Amino acid sequence: MTKKVLCATFNAWLPFAIIIIIFSGLAYATVQQSYRQSANDPQIQIAEDLATAIAQGQAQPGQIVPAQGTTEIAGTLSPFVMIYNATSTLIGSSALLDGKNPSFPTSVFDYVRAHGEWRQTWQPANGVREAVVVVPYSGGSSGFLVVGRSLKEIEIREKQTEFLSAMAGLIALVLTFIVLLYFTNKSLKSRVVEELTLDVKLTGDSSKTV
Repeated sequence: MTKKVLCATFNAWLPFAIIIIIFSGLAYATVQQSYRQSANDPQIQIAEDLATAIAQGQAQPGQIVPAQGTTEIAGTLSPFVMIYNATSTLIGSSALLDGKNPSFPTSVFDYVRAHGEWRQTWQPANGVREAVVVVPYSGGSSGFLVVGRSLKEIEIREKQTEFLSAMAGLIALVLTFIVLLYFTNKSLKSRVVEELTLDVKLTGDSSKTV
């Protein structure tokens, strides 16, 4: 196989390669965002249900969870709730981190005051990543509800999706190159045969003329 065939194949393959890479990346990003957004769903429901219960007088903020956390969030997939009053003081928490109530960045509450809600990833310690939803509450008193849940399982699925997307993209790249290589080689061989046939014909015509 000549260098000419490989160069011609590469030039034909390159646009396909760019398209495959782009679509593989888009497919991964779409699935990854779907996983990440769905990770917020339980927290959204819990936060909105608690905010409604407080607003309707069915629950008191200081009585929903104890003042001291009970569950180590580094080792559980269960949701947790942290409740802050209007001055951003923690008044209740079901979460523990290294035996203490986690320190949540209260600057988030300024964003919630302006926008009504906050949904982001919170990393209170190395290896501890939580999908957190923060909403305000009001009624007899006002403040903020912080509801979170571990991203451990979601991130495992994201890594699996990343691997599968990469493998699918790689297989598509290789197969596309092989197919193009076959047809390019076949096309160039046909062209060479045609050129040789033409040369022989011209040589024969020249001999007859002489």
